[in-house]
Amino acid sequence: MPGYSVHTTTVHIGDVDYRIRALSDKQQFADAGGEAERAGISSATWPIFGVLWPAGSVLAEEMCTFEVAGKRVLEIGCGLGLSSLVLQGRGADITASDHHPLAGEFLAANAILNDLPPIAFRIAQWSGPNPDLGSFDVIIGGDVLYQRDHVGLLSGFLAEHARPEAEILITDPGRSHGNALNRALAAQGYECAEERRRFEDSESPPFRGRLLSYRR
Repeated sequence: MPGYSVHTTTVHIGDVDYRIRALSDKQQFADAGGEAERAGISSATWPIFGVLWPAGSVLAEEMCTFEVAGKRVLEIGCGLGLSSLVLQGRGADITASDHHPLAGEFLAANAILNDLPPIAFRIAQWSGPNPDLGSFDVIIGGDVLYQRDHVGLLSGFLAEHARPEAEILITDPGRSHGNALNRALAAQGYECAEERRRFEDSESPPFRGRLLSYRR
């Protein structure tokens, strides 16, 4: 037994139903070998990777039509890999990344569940170094700014792995750190645009959630 429980759920993205293997709930935790602890993942944050979040669905919907032909794409903080599954289904050059020790296993299982070829996966720490990761034309992430220090770590990571001409898309459910990322990436030469989005069906305008888009 792995020490945690899972279930399989169905998520409708675009015009496709995706079967997703996820943790049964947000209370799951198992780190008998201490691998997550060594990666700096506490028991409180351990299950975050394995839950379907609204920001992930918003990002996946965007990936249904986002122009990726001829571009190398990286998903950061991929978790269960929903956006990467969408892009793999479109034939994109997609690499998924996360620092959770189980993210790659869940991603592989979800590719199989959806009859997709294996998706390239890398363990990537934003604090680096990640010498084997390379550089990308497009970097995407869903709800990756939930701690104050994430802005500095992420902007440093992007400086290392975004190509000189690059696009970055981040879905932000309304946390307080998006504006700080705007300033950090403006200093790297990006132009920023944001669009308010509904993250929950129950929401009504004006929406708190944002799609943050950066281009240089």
